Amino acid sequence: MNMEDIKTMFEERTSVRRYEREPISDNALNVIYTAILNTPTSYNGQQFSVIDITDVTLKEQIYALTGQKQIKTCNRFFVFCADYNKIAKLSNEKGLKMPAVTETLDGVMVGIIDATLAMGNALIAAESCGLGSCCIGYTRTANAEELAKLLKLPQGVFVVCGLAVGVPREKPDVKPKQPRGAVIHKNKYNEDGLVDKLKYYDDIIKVYNATRSGFKTDNDWCGHILEYYKDIMGYNMLDYLRQQGFDIKS
Repeated sequence: MNMEDIKTMFEERTSVRRYEREPISDNALNVIYTAILNTPTSYNGQQFSVIDITDVTLKEQIYALTGQKQIKTCNRFFVFCADYNKIAKLSNEKGLKMPAVTETLDGVMVGIIDATLAMGNALIAAESCGLGSCCIGYTRTANAEELAKLLKLPQGVFVVCGLAVGVPREKPDVKPKQPRGAVIHKNKYNEDGLVDKLKYYDDIIKVYNATRSGFKTDNDWCGHILEYYKDIMGYNMLDYLRQQGFDIKS
């Protein structure tokens, strides 16, 4: 794959929600696993784990919790987790004291960042193999406690995000993204003309939603995201994190 192929892959990447029944080849799966295992992490701490779900019944159960149909139709559903259980187990075995890192916000953030980087690697690997994928954040929030039970997550582990992967049955329209000047800043955060750029993008998204193939809406970007934020306000993630051993104090 040359530079132009990589550029095209990024330009044409879309979230795929409909998949063929065709299995993922062993070669493609090995590419995805290699990408996950070679994820860059903080201090090489590798504060993440991934659950590769192939069991049909389990996928149906997760679908029942989330309502995300692509979970049951994809060939593999990867659940990316922040994980301090591994280092805690080994430190206990070696008689070493485990610092209370899970009681700090930065400890939570490091695990989330590591798991997210792993998911990004997996997504790119899947795309490079001609597969489709869809990140599903609702995996984390739909019913966090029940999902932890289903996946038998120990203390020190919590779900960050899910990734559906499979042979695509569809090629959705490419969704417009914010203009480069609203995302990439040079040397400092630059607010000059920022609102105008975002208003321009807001209008583009409204046209896209009204004219795209498949399901159409009259949503703009700003109002739609604010409604999503209202939903977020109802998620009680702090209690769930405490249940999983992350009692944040600082």
